Amino acid sequence: MQPDTERPSLARKLAIAVLLLAAVALIAIGGSAATFSEVDGWYAGAQKAPWSPPNWVFGPVWSVLYLIIALSGWLVWRAGFRAQRKNAATGLLALYAAQLVLNGLWTPVFFAGYPVAGPAAWWAAFVIILTLIITVIWFGLGAVAWSRIAAFLMVPYLAWLLFAASLNLAIPLLN
Repeated sequence: MQPDTERPSLARKLAIAVLLLAAVALIAIGGSAATFSEVDGWYAGAQKAPWSPPNWVFGPVWSVLYLIIALSGWLVWRAGFRAQRKNAATGLLALYAAQLVLNGLWTPVFFAGYPVAGPAAWWAAFVIILTLIITVIWFGLGAVAWSRIAAFLMVPYLAWLLFAASLNLAIPLLN
């Protein structure tokens, strides 16, 4: 039997890091698949907010954000083993998982949803991104107790989500 104060092995830490990187990579791949035909389809002809960046900006920004999202989750997971064998941050990690799910839902609903549901998809995506923003704020505030670095890493993600929400809202309002 292992003592209560034993922490995860290096192999387990690496496995969790790879798992989190794989999770965000799957979200990125899913998002790319959902946008692939739509960026040159309905989205190309849609009226966008005047502050919309060129399409090429989104890939690099999201790539960096996905890395910091994975790192933030890993830091909280690792810190959850401070004084016990069982991870004490599981509640916060469930919130982290929820924001990953919401993040993964937004792109397909916004882009691939429009040809199926019309403007209702844009509004549904807006509700998703608002829920995601609340979840990220909640996770970031909770992360402070476990890792200030993890909490700080959520700041650029939150800033981008607020920006993305403004872009999302502009689409149904302008179209």
